[in-house]
Amino acid sequence: MIEQLRELSLCRGISGDEDEIAALIGRLAAPYADRVERDSVGNLCVYKKGKSSEKKLLVAAHMDEVGLLVSYITPEGLLRFQPVGGIDPRVILGRRVLVGPTGIPGVIGTKPIHLSTEEERRTAPGVERLYIDIGAMREEEARRYVCEGDTASFDSDFVLFGDGMIKGKALDNRVGCAAALAALQCTPAFDTVFAFTVEEEVGLRGAYAVAYRERPDFAIVVDTTTAADVDGIAPHEQACRLGEGTVLFFMENSTLYRKEDYRWVEQTAQKNGISYQFKDYIAGGLDAGAIQRTAAGIPTVSIATPCRYLHSPSCVVKQSDAEATEALLCAMVADGTWTERKAE
Repeated sequence: MIEQLRELSLCRGISGDEDEIAALIGRLAAPYADRVERDSVGNLCVYKKGKSSEKKLLVAAHMDEVGLLVSYITPEGLLRFQPVGGIDPRVILGRRVLVGPTGIPGVIGTKPIHLSTEEERRTAPGVERLYIDIGAMREEEARRYVCEGDTASFDSDFVLFGDGMIKGKALDNRVGCAAALAALQCTPAFDTVFAFTVEEEVGLRGAYAVAYRERPDFAIVVDTTTAADVDGIAPHEQACRLGEGTVLFFMENSTLYRKEDYRWVEQTAQKNGISYQFKDYIAGGLDAGAIQRTAAGIPTVSIATPCRYLHSPSCVVKQSDAEATEALLCAMVADGTWTERKAE
């Protein structure tokens, strides 16, 4: 799992610019798939025949990551940018980035502190006070390498550290992609579409398209989710915690899950001896919000791996939690008893 996750994490795929990560996932999925294709909006759809074709299952894992988009090049050759997805500007100052299709190295900078006003020193700089420095001395030089509309991804090492911890960029949601690739190697109970969706970070856009196109009978979303199990946070506000297993949901900001559906997920985890926890603080939203609302409505559940410092260059997850997510997804895809669930 680790080496594949390393490859997925280091690959680039900002929302709206997912070709590189789609090509990698397509290559990794091909040996286990009956068919692989990109749809009209860029989702990578991997088809796998099940034991039965009576029903259709959709497994969705978004493959896009947060990043930056070049919006203006200054006369000095610096790149002004806009965030793509929800990025806290406090965590990106001084970070390395890779810009444009060839990955030009750059550094995020701002005005020197000795030239800042008193008010500017008291507040963390927003994106309007930041820029990307690619080493160009003037606009004409910068334009040899980049142009407006190019995306920039964080240039962050993939590191194993501490007690089974993993640090890397884009672990949201390359951990979920790794779990979906593992589940693809199992024999599904029913014909299954594994959709690696685009543009989740900017509004669940790929999920709407793939759900409408496929019209599954049931859907499973696999993602990562914010863990705030750090100093200074009250226990009831920590949402979920590293080391306590995969995360199940009653609800999040995009979806209220049906009780009979999330109880099926819990029972599947219990039956297979998989560690799990429920998210106990409502925050964030998943592709489930788009899938559940599509067409006449699609019953949907979600599972996720807890992740600290989400949407930063240094996401942190625990390997055992990622493995629990992978194991539960494989069990759910192979089980298929979601067809038998009853309303409580």
